[in-house]
Amino acid sequence: SAQIADLQQKLMDADSGDRTKQRWDSIATLVEAKCGLNYLIAELVSSKVQESKLQSSLEQSQASCSDMQKMLAEERNHAAELQKKFENEILLQEQQHQEKV
Repeated sequence: SAQIADLQQKLMDADSGDRTKQRWDSIATLVEAKCGLNYLIAELVSSKVQESKLQSSLEQSQASCSDMQKMLAEERNHAAELQKKFENEILLQEQQHQEKV
């Protein structure tokens, strides 16, 4: 009975894949063709809407990434300036210390 149930499940899975193809192959009337076309157009519109949302999200992410890169470059420049300043201060301190010694 387990084997029978397994075979029945496999048949149902195979039928579900073939049904959609058979539905398109068995369109015989203009009404069926119109319904099928309406469905396809609705799916196309849905995917176009989703594509535009994803494109907008991508553009926002790219702009955000660009802003972050600019901020990172500015912070690196600021850190380099601070490092130079501190190195100069260290040199001055060392010179003053040497003079005192």
